Amino acid sequence: MSFRIRKFEKGDFDTLWRIDQDCFDPQLAYSRPEMAFYMRRPGSFTLVAEGEGGEAGNGSLLAGSPGFVILGFIVAETRRKSGHIITIDVVAEARRTGVGSALLRAAEERLLRAGAGAVALETPVNNEAAIRFYKQKGYFVEKTAAGYYSGQLDALVMTKELARSPVG
Repeated sequence: MSFRIRKFEKGDFDTLWRIDQDCFDPQLAYSRPEMAFYMRRPGSFTLVAEGEGGEAGNGSLLAGSPGFVILGFIVAETRRKSGHIITIDVVAEARRTGVGSALLRAAEERLLRAGAGAVALETPVNNEAAIRFYKQKGYFVEKTAAGYYSGQLDALVMTKELARSPVG
């Protein structure tokens, strides 16, 4: 699957929010105001992966640039000398094609350029696919955050050293 990574554009918001709703359980998905809040925070940035039209299967839902459909996105932020991955979402049809890996790598590179030496993220303790994905990318479990999601579901806090990570 061919795709490119680009910066977020204001017109992407509704599509990204719908993707987030599709990717996560209602207890985990962001409301529109929450998502807008995280995307607008000082030091935050959003990157979008888009492929040529039709590749994701549902071009009408996944509108992007002309001739392209949005396949996924990542929201991250720099906080002093560390980075934080707020969310990474990839449409079902584009999973296991390298989209998530490319988004994560692009965000880590940007965080590193901004001076972050490490990056952290949270993932539900029961999301085995995400935990496996992050471990493959060099993240390790730092701790468990009890009741992180809506006070009901625990999260694993996973971290990665950026400065010492090999490229690739």
